[in-house]
Amino acid sequence: QVQLVESGGRLVQAGDSLRLSCVVSVRTFSTNAMGWFRQAPGKEREFVATISGMGFSTYYADSVKGRFTISRDNAKNTVYLQMNSLKPEDTAVYYCNAVRGGLSVAAPVFGTWGQGTQVTVSS
Repeated sequence: QVQLVESGGRLVQAGDSLRLSCVVSVRTFSTNAMGWFRQAPGKEREFVATISGMGFSTYYADSVKGRFTISRDNAKNTVYLQMNSLKPEDTAVYYCNAVRGGLSVAAPVFGTWGQGTQVTVSS
């Protein structure tokens, strides 16, 4: 039984910054690599960023590399996504999940997803 709660999304203008949070209820949180995903209307869910269990390694999609930073606080069972220089194409519902298969593979582990948090970037 796992619970994923994403928050922090809102309407912003292009060039603005946002910090998303994901609180995860799982006993072995520190042993799980975690990832952020997003889904825009009419499109499939796509990988955004991943981070290793202890936070020592990260991996990013080319579309966000250099602009987004993923981090985690295992004492709080929380994963963060700092988003800078936001663009209209970043508009989507953002989700978090545990991942497996390597950080660049980013295969979701939990079958149940959270409600996600909406990020809307106006031009």
